[in-house]
Amino acid sequence: MKNRSYLSARSPQQVLVSGFALLIAVGALLLWLPISVTEGRSLSFHDALFTATSAATVTGLVVADTGRHFSLFGQLVLLVLIQAGGIGFMTMTTWFALAFGKKISFKERLILKESFNFQSTEGIVRLIRKVFFYSLVIEAAGTLLFAVHWMADMPAGKALYHGLFHAVSIFNNAGFDLFGGLSSYVGDYFFNTVAMVLIFLGSAGFIVLSDLIDYPASRKLSLHSKVVLSFSGLLLVLGGVVIFIFEYTNELSMGALNDGHKLLASFFQSTSLRSSGTSTVNIESLRQATQFFMVIMMFIGAAPGSTGGGIKVTTFAIMAAAVLAMIRGKEDVDLFRSRISKDLVYKAITVTFIALFLVGSATMALCLVENQPFLSVLFETTSAFGTTGFSAGVTQHLGGFGKTVIILLMIAGRLGPFTIAMALRSKTRKELYRYPEGKIILG
Repeated sequence: MKNRSYLSARSPQQVLVSGFALLIAVGALLLWLPISVTEGRSLSFHDALFTATSAATVTGLVVADTGRHFSLFGQLVLLVLIQAGGIGFMTMTTWFALAFGKKISFKERLILKESFNFQSTEGIVRLIRKVFFYSLVIEAAGTLLFAVHWMADMPAGKALYHGLFHAVSIFNNAGFDLFGGLSSYVGDYFFNTVAMVLIFLGSAGFIVLSDLIDYPASRKLSLHSKVVLSFSGLLLVLGGVVIFIFEYTNELSMGALNDGHKLLASFFQSTSLRSSGTSTVNIESLRQATQFFMVIMMFIGAAPGSTGGGIKVTTFAIMAAAVLAMIRGKEDVDLFRSRISKDLVYKAITVTFIALFLVGSATMALCLVENQPFLSVLFETTSAFGTTGFSAGVTQHLGGFGKTVIILLMIAGRLGPFTIAMALRSKTRKELYRYPEGKIILG
């Protein structure tokens, strides 16, 4: 009864924000316990809060080596946080409610709709069932593939556990790993291929996955899926080509690799830019031009309803289409022979502006307090907002203020700036009048 009254008294956005805050708080308390770290090590509560936030928001920025610093219990806590944060805590609670025969109220359907950026409540419970099932199947397949691959290097039990941890982490675009870095797998075609497939499936979003699985029977894709697949593919190819060209002669990053491994590494990092942050090269060693290009890609992020952050690839697509329409002198914004409503265009502009404000403000604040190069700070703040997890080496040197800024950015990036803005606003009132139209000169 109390749960129902709590939900009814708050907007869906407020429930999402408070739910994520509760998930992070519980995770931080568990990681703070001595049982969560290996013998002889400790973790301050601030670092526990940072790590819990990074896991729950599926970012992957770390202040302690996951494999060495955390015990098995601590790693399992991280795994649960990653899973809950990736598919959404509301998805998990709803699935368990359905499993026990509970009915889902309309208010709860509204919260689920908000968490997936769904257009309506129709079919949302059916989508939840699919999300949970797809996640388990994909993660199970990834676990088995990784485990079989690693059984040649480690005992079967350890290989299975490593396979499970990395399959969940990579599919949910979390970027946590137990090896202290994946640079030793830069030329491993099997690992790279499986990981890239998992990253793509996680970043495309469950709505797109559902469309793709239903495609053989329906023979059609929704406009949303067409936009996500086309623009994600475009960004992936563009990113791979640019990184390959920029880093081809860089001896510190990929210069020592053969051409095949350079191409593989370039496209792996490009795929990770969709919000994974799983890296097989040293990000700090990349050229400044490459890092700045990655900042732009991380800012765009993954697809709505996915495990990733950023302004979302659909927002970028609408903004690009709006600019193109303005240049051509067209009144309507079109994508795939469909007209995009002005409300969606306004929302895309709002999301982008809020995101730029958040990243810009955080970057200025950290530059004032932390003694770090500007590009490295911008890279870190964008990575946090995009919940990407790539690091230019700044996070581990941040003080208390800097870590708090990154924590807030990770939460904003995972929930979305528009959701947080809606959660903070007061109840809207219907305008009883309109001002006369004014003219302003632009350009």
